[in-house]
This record gives sequence, structure tokens and C-alpha cells, in this order.
Amino acid sequence: MRLVKEIPHSHYLIQVHEYNGKYLLKITLDNFEQTFKIPVHEIPDLERFSENLSHEFWSSCLKRFLSMREDYGTFISFNTPE
Repeated sequence: MRLVKEIPHSHYLIQVHEYNGKYLLKITLDNFEQTFKIPVHEIPDLERFSENLSHEFWSSCLKRFLSMREDYGTFISFNTPE
């Protein structure tokens, strides 16, 4: 897996890796990560791709991160000895 781009953002660590004919868009916040696998042929211009990531997309990512944190909290509470 090869890192091909980092996209600056005020809240997330955003990296684009290339692996096995796909771009992996990795978005990290604290201990949680979201990964989108996109075939390389669907993104002819990586610069334009990163410019087109919208506010709505980032807002959706944040909602998923909050849901992941909630799920994690639930999981941990079930697995903590009393």
C-alpha cells in the first residue's frame, strides 16, 4: 500500500493510499477510522477529487464517527467486568 496524498483538514487525518487497483480514502478521527475503496479508473484526477469532497460529505463522516463512538461505548460497557 502506497500513500499518494494527504488532504489537509482541521478535524480529520485524511490520507489517500493506492493498493491493488484502488484508492483507499482513509479518514481518521481519534481512535476511529473510515475507509472508502474506490477503483483507480473512477478517479482520473486525484486533485479534482479531493477538491470535490463537500461539506455534506464531511458532515456525514462526523455523524458516522459519533455513531462509532457510541457503539464503542456500548461494546466496552458490555465487556467490562463488574
